[in-house]
Amino acid sequence: MAISRSQLVKELEPGLNALFGLEYKRYENQHEEIFDKETSDRAFEEEVMLSGFGNAAIKAEGTGVSYDQAQETFTARYTHNTIALAFAITEEAIEDNLYDRLASRYTKALARSMANTKQVTAANVLNNGFSTSFLGGDGSALFSTTHATIAGSFSNTLATQADLNETSLEQALIDIAALTDERGLKIAAQGVKLIIPSANQFTAARLMESAGRVGTADNDINAIRNKGMIPQGYVVNNFLTDPDAFYIKTDVPNGMKYFERSPIRTSMEGDFETGNVRYKARERYSFGFSDPRGIYGSQGA
Repeated sequence: MAISRSQLVKELEPGLNALFGLEYKRYENQHEEIFDKETSDRAFEEEVMLSGFGNAAIKAEGTGVSYDQAQETFTARYTHNTIALAFAITEEAIEDNLYDRLASRYTKALARSMANTKQVTAANVLNNGFSTSFLGGDGSALFSTTHATIAGSFSNTLATQADLNETSLEQALIDIAALTDERGLKIAAQGVKLIIPSANQFTAARLMESAGRVGTADNDINAIRNKGMIPQGYVVNNFLTDPDAFYIKTDVPNGMKYFERSPIRTSMEGDFETGNVRYKARERYSFGFSDPRGIYGSQGA
């Protein structure tokens, strides 16, 4: 349904001082701090987890060598969604508007809506990360203590969920350093970036930037800062919904992924019969994860 003069009454009257409500600042591209971007030319993308070999066995003199098998373990699929929004304005509303070009004003609002949807969609991968309604390729939620492997399982969350503090952050980094591959072999993983909701930014600043330990009278160093355990520091994501959750992106490859199938495009056209002008924005993308080792999380106490 087109925007008509009845919805723009004040904009058609002389004496109007200001139009407001469409010029707010917005949080830009916060998804780039979490997801690694790739492009796609397919309806969906699949990424397959491969297992290597287990520990090599001791070979006794004169005996045959042991054989092992490598295999595929699970497949992560990214199905691209189409995101689109449009609006139309009647010919008369455009003619009678006294103050501004309606099209330029509402196309800014259209861009704002498209950008907000992208940020919400990206953040929801973490917001739903503890829910068994949103499973990854290995059949577990993004954050789980029982990610199944050939050798058993691994965890990318605290055994007992806790708020962000010195103890929980140190334990998370210890757990990341203890991660294993599909065959139970140790991998050299490290946390590189702390991702937090806005409610946690003051706690994060104290934990990451203080020279000494936080909240103690001791003269101990801040071990996390001193050892450079999280080299990229912390970032705030304003679209995270759990105020006491925190997440650590690791240096494990092929973890959090963002596939761009079709970049955002805008178009407009006029209708011959009505004279209405229609404006549309459209893009296709998907957010998800392949290897859960690429991120560690706690949903708070």
